[in-house]
Amino acid sequence: QVQLVESGGGLVQAGGSLRLSCTPSGSILSAQAMGWYRQAPGKQRELVAVISNGLTTNYADSVKGRFTVSGDNAKNTVILQMNSLKPEDTAVYYCNLNRVAFGRYDYWGQGTQVTVSS
Repeated sequence: QVQLVESGGGLVQAGGSLRLSCTPSGSILSAQAMGWYRQAPGKQRELVAVISNGLTTNYADSVKGRFTVSGDNAKNTVILQMNSLKPEDTAVYYCNLNRVAFGRYDYWGQGTQVTVSS
């Protein structure tokens, strides 16, 4: 069973930066979408950023201009660079790798805590 290994979460002051990384524990077919979601206490999980087919990116309005998602399709690794962090960015961040073509899958990471202090 493939697992997604996340790293890079932690505690940072407002205005600071963090870099999240996610990679599968084993070999998988190329993901068609690689992204990050987050869930704050008492709130639903929401999309943060996603990169599709290695080209098209989509961001939540709240993070546009501050976060950058990038991916390595050969390694199925997805990175989220978070700059100018705000206290409202505090949440558990989950990575997701998704493939809808032959050999379809939908893998989720275990989540990594990001806490931004004011």
